[in-house]
Amino acid sequence: MEHAQSTTLVQVAEIVHWIALAFMGAVYTKRLFWILNFKPGKDRQTPGERHGDTSIFPALYSMANVAMPNKMESTRKDFPFWVNFVIFHICAFSGIFFAIISSAYPPFVKFWPLGLYFDLIFVVGFLVAMSRVYRRFTNPVLKLVSSPDDYFAIMTLTVWFFIGIFAAGYHLGFVHNPNVYAAFLFVTSFFLFYVPFSKISHYLYYPFTRYYIGKTLGHRGSMPVPKQS
Repeated sequence: MEHAQSTTLVQVAEIVHWIALAFMGAVYTKRLFWILNFKPGKDRQTPGERHGDTSIFPALYSMANVAMPNKMESTRKDFPFWVNFVIFHICAFSGIFFAIISSAYPPFVKFWPLGLYFDLIFVVGFLVAMSRVYRRFTNPVLKLVSSPDDYFAIMTLTVWFFIGIFAAGYHLGFVHNPNVYAAFLFVTSFFLFYVPFSKISHYLYYPFTRYYIGKTLGHRGSMPVPKQS
C-alpha cells in the first residue's frame, strides 16, 4: 500500500514537472517575441578612430566574454571565482537535464556511469552553492547590492542540489524511497514556475544584451582588432 502511494506521488510529481516545463517554455517564448519587437539600437556616436568595427565580430566577442576570464579585470584578479562560476552553472545545467531526462527516459540515468556523473554533479553543485551562500552573506559589496530575490534564489538552489543527491541516488539504487525523487521533481517544478519572474532569468537576455553592447563598443573602436589572415 505504501509503495503504491509512493509510486502515485512520483507520477503526480512528473505530471506537475511537465506542466511547469511547458509553462516556462510558454513564458519564455512570449518574452522572446516581446524582445524581438524592439528595433535594434543604433550608436549615433562617430565611429572610433582606432578601428570602428561594425561587423559581427564585436558582438560575437562580447557574447563569448564570459568564457574569457583573462579579458575582464574582475576575473583576472579573482580567477578562482570564475572557476566557481563555471562549475556552478555546469552543475545547474546538468541538474536541469537530469530532471528532464530522468522523467522522460529513466533508463538513461540508471546507466551506472551517467547516474554516477549526475550524483557527483549534485554533490559538487551543493558544495559550490554553499560557498556562494557564504560569500553572499559575508562579502560587503555583495551584501550592499543583493536583493531578497538573490538570497532566496541561491538558498533554494542549494536545497535543490542537496535533494538532487538523493534523487540521483534513487535511480542508482543507493536510495530506496521514491518520495525523495518526487520531492526533487516538485522542487524543480517550483523553480520552473518561479525562474521566469526572478533575476535568474538573466540568461534569457544575455545574448541580446551582449550583442548590442558588442556592436556599440565595436562601432566606437573599443573592441580588440581581429587578426588579419
